[in-house]
Formats: sequence, structure tokens, C-alpha cells
Amino acid sequence: MIAVMTETLIDVPADVCFDLARNIQLHTETVWKHTKEKAIAGTTSGMIGAGEFVTFQATHFLIRQKLTSKISEYQRPFLFTDVMVKGAFKSLRHEHTFEDVQGKTCMKDKLIFEAPFGVIGWMTERVILKKYMKSFLEHRNRQLKLLAERA
Repeated sequence: MIAVMTETLIDVPADVCFDLARNIQLHTETVWKHTKEKAIAGTTSGMIGAGEFVTFQATHFLIRQKLTSKISEYQRPFLFTDVMVKGAFKSLRHEHTFEDVQGKTCMKDKLIFEAPFGVIGWMTERVILKKYMKSFLEHRNRQLKLLAERA
């Protein structure tokens, strides 16, 4: 099991960051373009909320994949957590937290995941997936920051 953490300081209030981070359309617009990520089931537009599901389809490592997540924790505007209920990982949990820092927001991501396939999965987590997932989150967070601060 691997944990990846990021922190991004955004010059807008926490409630604005919180809503931008759970906006499905913005999610698909702020991830890497080459993944061609789109929401195909569940909450496919607008803001996802407590107990709701979304299924994303994207291409990673030249393989088209689907991942369905459920919002398992929701405390607006400070925290929401999505947990994979179906997808390529053995398990995946993504905690999004938002803290007020002198009128700005410290947005934190904690992504905890485990690859399938035993020892091969364990090695893949450490050699490839940890760096890949951190880069994925950092890219998305930079894009979210740009959008938030432009508005």
C-alpha cells in the first residue's frame, strides 16, 4: 500500500476550493489531456456530493480503464473522501482536505492505493505508480489553482 500526499496553497476561500475540487466537469478539464478522461456514469456533471458515485473512463499506460468511486466522507467545506468501489486497483482512497490559512486555502490530497497482482503489484506501486499518481495530482492541482485564482 502506498500513500501519496500533496499540498497546494490557493488564494481563494476554502468553500470555493472545495466546490471546484468536487466539480466533475472541472475534474475532467484539469487532468492530463492525453488520458481523455470523462465521466460516464453516476454523477457526470456538476458537483458530486455525499454518498454519490461517479465512474470515470480514462486511458493510462495505453489501456482504457474505468474507475467507480463513492463519496464516503463529506464535511463541507473542509473534507471529502472518495473511495474506489470498482476499478483496476486493489484499493484506492482519496482524501481531500481544505484548511483556511490567513484567507487562503491549503488544499491537501492524500491518496492511498494498493495495486493488484501480489509481488508484481507491490513492485509496480513503488517503481512506477507512486511517481505517476503524484504527478497526476500535482498537475491537476496546478490547473485547479490557476482556474480558482483567475475567477
